[in-house]
Parts: sequence; structure tokens; C-alpha cells
Amino acid sequence: MITVLIPIAVLLFIILCKKLPKIGGNVQAALIITGILALILGGVSSPAGWIAAFIDGIDRLAWVIFLSIFGSIYAETQVRIGVIDTIMAALKARFGRHPRALVSCIILVLVLAGSLLGDAIAASTVVGVLTVTTLASMGLEPEMICCIIVMGASMGSIMPPITQAMALSSSLVNTDPDPVLRLGYLTTGIIIVAMILFVTRVYIRPSRLTITEDGAVESGEKRSGFRILMSNWKSLIPLMLLIVIVVFRTIGNESVRFDLVPELLRNIRHTSADGTVTDLYTWMTQVTIIKGLSNGIVLSLVFVTIVTMCAFRSVRQDIGGVIKKGFANVKITVHLQLCAAFMLGCFYAGGQIDTVTQFAEGLNPNVLRIGGAAAMALIGMLTGSQSTAQNVVFSFFGPALVAIGLKPTLVALAGANLAAAGQGLPPADLTTFVVAGIVGGMLGKKVNPIRAMIYMLPMCLCLLAMGLILLYI
Repeated sequence: MITVLIPIAVLLFIILCKKLPKIGGNVQAALIITGILALILGGVSSPAGWIAAFIDGIDRLAWVIFLSIFGSIYAETQVRIGVIDTIMAALKARFGRHPRALVSCIILVLVLAGSLLGDAIAASTVVGVLTVTTLASMGLEPEMICCIIVMGASMGSIMPPITQAMALSSSLVNTDPDPVLRLGYLTTGIIIVAMILFVTRVYIRPSRLTITEDGAVESGEKRSGFRILMSNWKSLIPLMLLIVIVVFRTIGNESVRFDLVPELLRNIRHTSADGTVTDLYTWMTQVTIIKGLSNGIVLSLVFVTIVTMCAFRSVRQDIGGVIKKGFANVKITVHLQLCAAFMLGCFYAGGQIDTVTQFAEGLNPNVLRIGGAAAMALIGMLTGSQSTAQNVVFSFFGPALVAIGLKPTLVALAGANLAAAGQGLPPADLTTFVVAGIVGGMLGKKVNPIRAMIYMLPMCLCLLAMGLILLYI
């Protein structure tokens, strides 16, 4: 176990000791150094072995990386055509004078944004800013506004179809992500409903709020919410198309399920010199790293993005700008994922994953479940990052749980919930700090991010409870 404990100790030391010169608190540097240590301690000394480990790690996380990139580009196309603007305008027109209903709808919009962007910070900054003035017009305190935005975006970030947390968990336990996503609709949906009821019944008290004109239908606005949707229905087509594609590929039994884009690619065939016929989709699934593109969700995003670019002039005229902005939005995330891929490949090449798996088989199952869940929550709480908690702990914890007989689908889903729970706990949730700055700047008031995190404790406890329940089913 010494080959496991030393790299993990170094990893935690670099991440948590921010006063360390040059690399203190730098997650990317910590992942790379940990990977190198794992290789050295595992007896892999040749440059070829190091390169092979990196390629293997990228291959394992390729579809997660592609999901981030193409998900961000798709999201940028939707921003350009005004999808969220249309939905928010319709909601304000319909529920402007009903605080609980409007807050519920705003949370659902943020959930939708998070599920399409796959990232809480992106959803909060891209969509959350559109809700600040509406929430402020109700008389809500800045910390509560921050809490509502972060809560909706965070729950959306683990809601399929685009969920980096579930994608990463599935890859770390080497299981098919589709069953994880299908079950994720149910588990995340339960948490969302519970949180909406909690927020609207405990935090939102209409008798204490003052509804101003900005929070309702503007005096000069004659259109109803339905008319607003109808006048901008074209902007909703790509979103509806993606929903239909995802529903048909993930919901129902095998006789009903239909994966549109892979079926289209299977009709593109090539005949080699020896007469062998290979379709494009099959070829993609067999090529290292490229097979990450063959994931159904990734292909669906690429397809809908292409449809949007072809159908809308505002996107078509600035395709380069859309792609550039999409890449820019996830540049840091992709850098982190590449570093995590290196570390993961090194753990496999150095034998650390096998060592922990064998060790876990001799542990009491309850000790492994509770101890691993607590470790994920603790790392998430200290680093404020769901992906860090997964890469640091779940890369060992997940395979160990599978080794003692738990179902990989449930383990992957539990890992996503536990990591998301830890991320939102005080005192280091990065998303809350970002949103607190935005809300404070827009309202010209000081926002206490720690207080906003305390308001989010019920959501974190729900995520933690769901993760533990999944480990005991």
C-alpha cells in the first residue's frame, strides 16, 4: 500500500497547502506530480511507459473531455439564438407576481442550463446573471439570491444529459454511462423536487417580500408568456431536438430505444481493398481516443450544434467566434481533465488501482462505504471542486466498491452525488464565490459567500444522503 499512500499524501499536500512555493493549491500540478510518483513507485521508468500511461488515461476519459468541449460549443450556440432569454421572459410574464412560482421556475431554468452546459459555474455565469434583477426585485437578500442561483446550477450540473460528474464517475469505474444517466434522471429529479419545495416553503415567504414592477410583467408588456414563447419558437427548436434525441436514446426498453446519430453514421460505409466493409460509427469505436467521440451524448451534441449553425444566421455568420468562445469557456476544465487523465493512466500503469482493489476486498463493506463517502465529502469541502474529489478519492474508491460486489451503475451514480455534495459544503465552494462576486457587483452590495453556502446545506445533505442510499441498495 505504500505505493498508493505516498502519491495520495503528496497529492493532498500540494492541493491543500496553498503556501507551498510555485505549486501550492495548483490542482493541475498536483495531478501531474502524483502521476509521476505513481509511475516511479510502480516501477515504470521508461519514457515509452510514461507516454503509454498518458495515452491510456486520455483514452479512458476521452468521452468526458469531448463532452465538455462540444457541450460548451453547443451551449454557446444556444446563447447566441436567445433560448434562455426567451424562457426567462415567458416566465416573468406568467409568474411575475407569484414569488414561489417564479422562484420555482427560475430554479428549473437554472437546472436546464446546468444540464445542457454540464458545469455549475458555466450555468451560473451564463444564465444566473439573467435572474439576479428578477430575484432582487422580490426583496430577497443577496446571499439568498446567490444560494438560489448556485443551487439550481449545481443540481443542473449533475442532471443528465450533459453531466460531467456522472460521466467522470462512469469512466473511473469503467462502466457504460447510459444506465447511469437513465437512473440519474430519477435520483437528481427527486433532489430537485425536494429542494424546490424546501426553498419555496422555508426560504421564500411572500408576506415578507415586496414585488416590484421588474419582478412582474412590465406595465407596457401586453404579451402573455405563451405569446412570448410562440413569437420566439424557432429559437427553441434545437433544444427540443436535443431533448427528443436524448429521450429516445436513454428512456425505455431496447425495443423502443433509438440512437439517431449513430444510426446515421452506420449508413456511411467504406469498402477496403480486401472487400471489408466498415461503417463510420464502428470505425470510431475502435480507434484510441477518437472512440470518445462515438459516445451517444457527444454525438447528439455535435449533431444539434451543426443543425443550429445551419439553421440560424446569427450563429452561421460567426461560426469561428462561437467555437472560440466555446473552447474558452472550458479551457481550464479541459486542462484539468487532461492532467487527471495522466494521473489515472499512471495509477493503472503503476498498479495502484489493482493494489487498492485487492486491499478493499479484505475490508468491512460498511467501513469502505462510510469511509470513502466521508473522504469524498471532505476533499470536496476543502477544495470546493467536485472533479477534484472524484479524481483524488473516487479513482480508488469506485473500483474498490465494485470489487466488493456493488453494481457499477449504482457506484458511479453514488460517486457523482457524493462529489457534488462535498463541493457545495462550506467553506471553499468555488461556484458560490464566483456567483457572490457577480451578484454583489450587479446589486452594488456586499455578499457573504459563506452565508450563501450555509443556505445550501440542505441541498448538500440531500446529495450526500442520495449517495449513501445508492451504496446500500
